[in-house]
Amino acid sequence: MAKGYWVSAYRKIMNPEQVAEYSKLATVAIKEGGGRVLVRGVASTVQGAGIAERTVLVEFDSMDAAVSAFNGEKYQEALRVLGDACERDFRVVEGVE
Repeated sequence: MAKGYWVSAYRKIMNPEQVAEYSKLATVAIKEGGGRVLVRGVASTVQGAGIAERTVLVEFDSMDAAVSAFNGEKYQEALRVLGDACERDFRVVEGVE
C-alpha cells in the first residue's frame, strides 16, 4: 500500500504568532492521526521558479490515513486557528510503492 503525504509550501506569512499557534495544534493532530513530520523549515536552496519558503512534509502510512487526519476534528480546529494568517499551497499526494 502506498503512503500518503501532506506537502505544504508557505508562500507568505502575515501573522507569525497565529501560524505558531496553528503549528502547535496541527502537530498534535498529525501525531494522533499517525503522521510523521519529515521536513519542516525554510528551503536551503531553490531552483527554477522556486522561492525560499517554509516547507512541511508529513508522511502517513496510507492515503486513507492522510485524508482522514486532514478531515479529522483536531486538524480542522487547527485550520480554523490558522485562518488567513498565511498564504500556502497545501496538497495531499500518494507516494510510490
